Amino acid sequence: MGYQVMRYGALFFLLAGTLGGVEISAGKPEEDKRLDTVKYGTETEIASLIQTLKGENEALMDARLEAELIGLSQNTRNQNILTGLLGFFGEAEKTGLEDRALRALAERDGEASATVLSAIDYLGKVRSSKAVAPLEALLDADESRYMNAAFRALGRASKGSGQEDQAADYLADFYTNRNPPDQSRWEIAAALGETGSAQGLPLLSEIAQNSGERPVVRMAALEGLAKIGDKRGLAPILGALSGSDPNVRAAAVGALGPFSGQEVDTAILESFRDSYYRARIGAAKAAGQRKLAGAAPYLQYRAEYDEVPAVKDEAVKALGAIGNSESAAILAALFAERKTGDRVRILAAETLVALDAGTYAEKVVTELDDAKKRNQTGLYNGLLKAVSAARTGRLEDAARRFLNSGGVVEKSCALDMAVLNGFRSLAPEIRQILEEKNSSLARKARAALEKLGI
Repeated sequence: MGYQVMRYGALFFLLAGTLGGVEISAGKPEEDKRLDTVKYGTETEIASLIQTLKGENEALMDARLEAELIGLSQNTRNQNILTGLLGFFGEAEKTGLEDRALRALAERDGEASATVLSAIDYLGKVRSSKAVAPLEALLDADESRYMNAAFRALGRASKGSGQEDQAADYLADFYTNRNPPDQSRWEIAAALGETGSAQGLPLLSEIAQNSGERPVVRMAALEGLAKIGDKRGLAPILGALSGSDPNVRAAAVGALGPFSGQEVDTAILESFRDSYYRARIGAAKAAGQRKLAGAAPYLQYRAEYDEVPAVKDEAVKALGAIGNSESAAILAALFAERKTGDRVRILAAETLVALDAGTYAEKVVTELDDAKKRNQTGLYNGLLKAVSAARTGRLEDAARRFLNSGGVVEKSCALDMAVLNGFRSLAPEIRQILEEKNSSLARKARAALEKLGI
């Protein structure tokens, strides 16, 4: 009887390990399970995996899994899988699918429209120089369903490829001579800016100064002039600041960032007085981009008193971008004042640790602990995120505490801190997390040990 039990038990385990020559994934490491999903899964299962990957740090994606996904894109005939892969790789700006995306353009009559649109978008996001000529050919085919996506992708793909001037000339000619519809005019203006080519200046300047043009097209032209950054584009931007349309004014002040001179400084400071909140946001962004020290008191006032939260956010970010002693002192005061709103305090903390983690990170930890005592969950989570991005050796004890007694969020942040600062002494605590039931956290711990060379 004992022999029979042993014999059938052995047979059971043998069958549990393999079935029809295919290894069952139960008990496998998470990375291997994901590989099996790519190899054998349905479109629904693969879509679910892609959604999971989107929520994770793509830099941590297993190299084998990435290679398997690229291989799947080359071979699959399932349009939903291919569209999902192009979207995922495009959002992450990961190369590897260029050839498959170009094939989708060339064989578009046999592809789903959603797949072709995803391929166009992907080629633009990864700035594929090989896509310039095929995108122009696609636009010449005058297929309206693809045109707007192709304009923007052409601008992006041409930048840095040596084909910028050619693409800009093509786009300008299309705008001027082919009578595109309103929506396409906006896309072409935006695409001209994406090329970065000075060949787009004459048309963009003309559009920006044309008060009879639709505001959205003028705004795209102003943004394009800023992206090109040529001083010859400054005059039309300054002219648009005095226009009657508030959205155009906001776009104009936002376009001042790349330019210099007293005239530009004055225009930015004056825009802080604009009653339209988007103009004040544009002024803050421009001040930060130009590191305009004279804007610090204006930014402090906006961070403290502006009625629009988004303006406060941009004011704090701009103070960090300026980064001098005066702006740092303003940020420290905003953070230290507990009556300041949580949103501003969190952003101030993030900005301070980015500026000088050695000085401010421990102060953020002190306020984080206070927030926990007061059950201020939103503030606590925000400050925890700020601490996890701090580059300083002074946080080793805090990271150890999070690993030993924290929840999933604290442990995840502690792993970030350990990797960022090279806290190799935390190896024993990190190894304990390998046994966590939370597979994502365990996987992150394994990656952390690898990055620390342990």
